[in-house]
Amino acid sequence: MRKTFALAAAGTLAAAALTGCGGKQDAATQDTGGAVTCEVAKETRIGIATGNATGVYFALGNAFAEQIGAAGGKLKATASETGASVQNIQQLVAGEFDVAFSLADSAADAVNGVNSFTTRQPVQALARIHTNYTQVIVRKAAGIKDVAGMKGKRVSTGSPKSGTEVIAKRMLKAAGLDPDKDIQAQRLDLVKTVDGMKDGSIDALFWSGGLPTPGITDLLTTSAGQVQFLDVTGLLPELQKINPVYETGTIPAAAYKTPADVPTIVVPNLLLVRDNLDANVACVLTKTLFERKPQLEQANAAAKEISLDKARRTEPVVLHRGAVAALDKLNAPR
Repeated sequence: MRKTFALAAAGTLAAAALTGCGGKQDAATQDTGGAVTCEVAKETRIGIATGNATGVYFALGNAFAEQIGAAGGKLKATASETGASVQNIQQLVAGEFDVAFSLADSAADAVNGVNSFTTRQPVQALARIHTNYTQVIVRKAAGIKDVAGMKGKRVSTGSPKSGTEVIAKRMLKAAGLDPDKDIQAQRLDLVKTVDGMKDGSIDALFWSGGLPTPGITDLLTTSAGQVQFLDVTGLLPELQKINPVYETGTIPAAAYKTPADVPTIVVPNLLLVRDNLDANVACVLTKTLFERKPQLEQANAAAKEISLDKARRTEPVVLHRGAVAALDKLNAPR
């Protein structure tokens, strides 16, 4: 795992060198208007913001970067480990990355300028992608039967500025708890969270991710008799008052080889870009996402959910005009 972090750090440095990180957007990726040809005229490298090293964003983001390069055009990409959704959007807008994975609820907050965002953020979508499943796991020895029972417990709410942290805090509030006072909040990435669950220093965790998430697989494989999922669907009505994007879903038993399916709350994911990204770059990225879907599925099964039928369902986030052109081409009769 240390090797994975080292590689991720190297990827971050590479992205900084080649895409002009630190808020300096590459002029090659600026939209100049005009017709969308879906061709990138000169060598261009972009950076992709993913998520925790043992999460689905990271797996798919690296696979997506690889497939962008394998497509044979002049567009190349580097994926980097990040804290995920909220941080990804902030760094995307700052010009540190060109593409960002995000939960739809965090993306909606961004374009509306609410909650974690004080102003409307200039981001648009390439497509709706896979679904994130809220995975709430507790150590059996902690005696936690529901989210309300986390009062006074050591609870990992995910990386700071992540989509997991957003959902965790909303669920805690929906259960009548103050996330800043009523729990011993551990704002940890998934690697450290899983380690804490294994050694008993953490009583419960929240995780919002695709299926299967490698880190959760690791936990449930090594500590199967000591941990269990919670059914959190009773919190859905309160969550939907905040954002109607939340829905009920099911973690199939086959995902982690659990004794039975686990009812939960789900939220879709979006691939985001700045609204001024070159339309041809956006078009190539979107086409690659769907044309190379079989290769992405090999990286993580969550990619099987990526569908042209759902690609345009990104509201309230607007589809980038380059993505619209790509989806029109992909849906055109052949």
